[in-house]
Amino acid sequence: MILALETSCDDTCAAAVSHDGEVLSSVISSQGIHDAYGGVVPEIASRHHLELANAAVDDALRRAGRTLDDVTLVAVTQGPGLVGALLVGVATAKALAAARGLPLVPVDHLQGHVAANFLRAGGRPLMEPPFVCLIASGGHTLLVRVEDQVGFTVLGRTLDDAAGEAFDKGARLLGLPYPGGPALERLARDGDPGAFAFPTAAGVTGLDSSFSGLKTALLYRVRDLGEDAARARRADLAASYQHAIVETLAVRCERALEQTGLDRLAIGGGVAANGPLRDRLACLGVALGIPDRTLCTDNAAMIASAARFGEALRFPAYLALDAYASGERALA
Repeated sequence: MILALETSCDDTCAAAVSHDGEVLSSVISSQGIHDAYGGVVPEIASRHHLELANAAVDDALRRAGRTLDDVTLVAVTQGPGLVGALLVGVATAKALAAARGLPLVPVDHLQGHVAANFLRAGGRPLMEPPFVCLIASGGHTLLVRVEDQVGFTVLGRTLDDAAGEAFDKGARLLGLPYPGGPALERLARDGDPGAFAFPTAAGVTGLDSSFSGLKTALLYRVRDLGEDAARARRADLAASYQHAIVETLAVRCERALEQTGLDRLAIGGGVAANGPLRDRLACLGVALGIPDRTLCTDNAAMIASAARFGEALRFPAYLALDAYASGERALA
């Protein structure tokens, strides 16, 4: 059995997964304290990981009906992410593995989102390579070509804000709480997505995306409407803004499928939990791999899934293992 930890941001996650990809348990402990600050505070996140990591591991084992004696491999997110938060997970994983002389697999967070599609549902993986995968979250937005279970080739990425970041910033402009994505989606249900024409960069060629101009367009529209009118039309603003993000991502997914000649698309990352995005991608006419929403947001089950195909480090080689904050290492 694989025991995995994920602490790249503000969720303290632990999971137990079999070596053939069956999720035995997945624990996600969210740190609601960041709501008061309108975003994740790295130092606070790190301190809460220290408090929650052992409890999350214990809970994952309890839910799986297993003990540490059943663990044969430990996996952990090495990066990218908040380096202080990552170090808590890495240190915890090294301690668990070293205490029992177990091998350890360091996993890249982005590879984890891809590998969520290799977990088993109904007795078989959600998606088999090759396929195009959209990874869209608060910190990352990129399109990749997945040829096998151990790596991917980047086709396009955001030039500025990530899609999840655009959701959060747009939600703040509309006076919504953090995290902004779910709050904006709820508000948008009562609005008209065609009420306002926000830029989607649909006429721009290529697979890279940009969201900073969209955020600015919302800022100007709210300012031009005035406080009272903007408040009265918040639902329309939210629906139109969400529509622009969804179209930006969907158009680039469609282009990636055309350029690669592949007919299968998978999605991952927190934004992949967005209902309108799922519905829009389902209209592309290709096989669509959509993990359960709990496997789209940060979780440790996806880290265990990636570890099944990664290189295991033997004791004591992993004692010098360090975390890395930047995604450039993974995308080089």
